[in-house]
Amino acid sequence: MGILAWILLGLLAGIIAKILMPGKDPGGIILTTLIGIAGGLLGGWLGKVLFDVDSVDGFFELSTWVAAIVGSIILLAVYRLFARHK
Repeated sequence: MGILAWILLGLLAGIIAKILMPGKDPGGIILTTLIGIAGGLLGGWLGKVLFDVDSVDGFFELSTWVAAIVGSIILLAVYRLFARHK
């Protein structure tokens, strides 16, 4: 996938993660995109390490979306944990 596809996937995965985890977050669309992109990478890495699968096959593959959304949810939860302690 190209960089624009990763940004689009990250944006959408971050938005879906925020929908699945409603609440107040100190951050806008840029932070959502960054969390989504990093979450996609984290989800892909976790899929490879834990389940020995290549979960980042292509933009329209279900495994890519699931990995990106799960990774985004994990990062959003960690971000909320640290953002509250400030």
